[in-house]
Amino acid sequence: MATLEKIRSKAGLLVLVVGVALFAFIIGDFLNSGSTYFRQSQETIAEIDGEVIKIQDFQNRIDEMTEMYKMQTGSSSLPEEYQIQIRQSVFDGMVQDIVLNEATAALGMTVSPEELFDMVQGENISPMIQQMQMFVNPQTGAFDKTVLLNFLKTIDDDNIASYPADQQAQLLQARQFWMFWEKNIKRQRLEQKYTTLLSKAISANKLDAKDAFDGSVESADIVYAMQPYASIPDSTIQVSKSDIEKLYNQRKELFKQKESKVIKYIAVDIRPSQDDYDKASSEIEALKGELASTTNVADLVAENSEIPYLDAFFSEKALDPEMKQFVKTAAVGDIYGPVFENDKHRLFKLVDKTVAPDSIKVSHIMLANTGDDAAVQAKADSLLNVLKKGGDFAALAKEFSVDQAAANGGELGWFTEATALRGVNEDFKKAVFSTPVNNYAIVKSLYGTHIIKVTDKTANIDKYKVADIDMTVSPSTKTYGNIYNELNQFISKNQNVDKLEEAAKEAGYNVLSNVTVTANDQMVGSIKNSRPVIRWAFQNSKGDISEIFECDDKFVIAAVQGTLPEGYRSVESATPMLKSELIAQKKGEKIAQELAAKNLTSVDAYAQAMNASADSVKFVSFSTRRIAGIGVEPKLNAMVSLAQVDQLSAPIAGNNGVYVFKVIEKNKDAKEFNEANEIQALDAANAYRFGYQAIQSLINKAEVIDNRIRFY
Repeated sequence: MATLEKIRSKAGLLVLVVGVALFAFIIGDFLNSGSTYFRQSQETIAEIDGEVIKIQDFQNRIDEMTEMYKMQTGSSSLPEEYQIQIRQSVFDGMVQDIVLNEATAALGMTVSPEELFDMVQGENISPMIQQMQMFVNPQTGAFDKTVLLNFLKTIDDDNIASYPADQQAQLLQARQFWMFWEKNIKRQRLEQKYTTLLSKAISANKLDAKDAFDGSVESADIVYAMQPYASIPDSTIQVSKSDIEKLYNQRKELFKQKESKVIKYIAVDIRPSQDDYDKASSEIEALKGELASTTNVADLVAENSEIPYLDAFFSEKALDPEMKQFVKTAAVGDIYGPVFENDKHRLFKLVDKTVAPDSIKVSHIMLANTGDDAAVQAKADSLLNVLKKGGDFAALAKEFSVDQAAANGGELGWFTEATALRGVNEDFKKAVFSTPVNNYAIVKSLYGTHIIKVTDKTANIDKYKVADIDMTVSPSTKTYGNIYNELNQFISKNQNVDKLEEAAKEAGYNVLSNVTVTANDQMVGSIKNSRPVIRWAFQNSKGDISEIFECDDKFVIAAVQGTLPEGYRSVESATPMLKSELIAQKKGEKIAQELAAKNLTSVDAYAQAMNASADSVKFVSFSTRRIAGIGVEPKLNAMVSLAQVDQLSAPIAGNNGVYVFKVIEKNKDAKEFNEANEIQALDAANAYRFGYQAIQSLINKAEVIDNRIRFY
């Protein structure tokens, strides 16, 4: 009983302890799930109509497109500006995919497996595939379905793992290439079906056809006079606040804006010092002596030049103008330069010259490197014996060659010495250019063992082997440090945004103020690789001053002046533009009224009243986009198309001034009206326009939360 009494006496405390324990359990579970939520939120790069795009998925698409670009261009790496374009292209594509899939799913519209098969290897091959150079027959210059099917058969081989490592890599890369384009073909087909459905709902009628025809075949020659709006000072025209507000409300959608940051920044060029220039000049002069005496040109160029040395002869047409001029008169061993231009020293030496064909046409049979060199060599020798006895090279290539050229009888096309050297190796180049036409040679490379056949040669021409030393003068470590330290000292002493411009002026720096950037902008002004500055601005607040950013060849310091919220620009911020438009409008009304009151009867009389000269222009029609010597003046286009010959117009207020004109002659093409053709042309033009507008409308209406600024 005593024990129970004690428990009763402590009941309040027990309830509190249990309550705290339960709360800890619940809040702990919440925090754990919350951490997952926040982690997922941090991984979200965008959300389109509630569909989340994760950073990893986005990056995978970027990597995929980057690899495709490298494959198509032969580049091993891409500059930052290309990466920026790829990231934007991927983002646009993913947004479009989501909104298009939503729209087509609502209609029950899909691309079936059978439809996709027909587009990639059936009877209706996609134009996207037909335009790929790798599937073009070199003899006919046209798409070859057989080449495509052979390619698909090769990359669909289940035994890829049994191939040598280098061939495995090539085949897997080719498979990746194909899957990328197959996805794009499917998406393009779905978009085409959707936009075709919409465009078919709107068709031109016979009135549209006649109007379009008349606008294209009927024109007029006119004489005119124009009084520009600049003839009246802006200060003489009064524009009220209510006028500006009224025009703002009419145009409000044009002033829709994303969240923006207003910044000011200092950009300092990272340039070589005079000491850097003097040192580079001494170095290039010393190299001139070495280049004249060395017997190892390749090593000297490799150690000192930005341009790699190619041990190959080049035709005159392959040389740049400066080098071409040099080789025309130089003897072997002669030196040209050094010359200095655009921060670069250049130095040439004519190493050798010869008379030989510029290009050789080659076919080959490539045998894979299996690791058993003796067996591969024996097979190559055996095939060579068959060829020398009259064997069919193309047939043997199709049977034994392991590369993609096999489907085309082993034909590789034309090689210069440079392309043979860059594309394969030195031994391949030597074999190709030393083998007579219709003869054979065996040569090894990293790709395999090649049995080559020279099938044609160009005529003999003069060719030159040139050593080219190019040295750009760059800022030394010392110069770089001096520029950085001076700027760092300046900014450490000046942390007040409002006083930054005055301090910068005293220090010899230039400040650009009131620069507006959005989260999607990639550059501040024209400064390359300045995206980090924009990211910093969106992570900081008014009055903050950044650290020093290195952006390509500049150091940049930025300061946040303020934030423009998402929504609509204020009337105040739009006032200068609106006021300018209203001033022009009121000038037009004033000039037109004053001229009309004069009741003049000729263009020359109006020209005199305008203090201008009469001029003429031919072939003005309703559809003329830009009138020669005048510019874009749609009101003038419309009035000319309605006017009669010798009819003097009333004063017309246009975009740039007030016009008076008279039609002196009407022109009409001999082309006959064909209603069906005109309707077909209008429908085709409308289909293209509607297609673009339909997809863009879906994107504009979508709820897009863009978080890319967090990651890039």
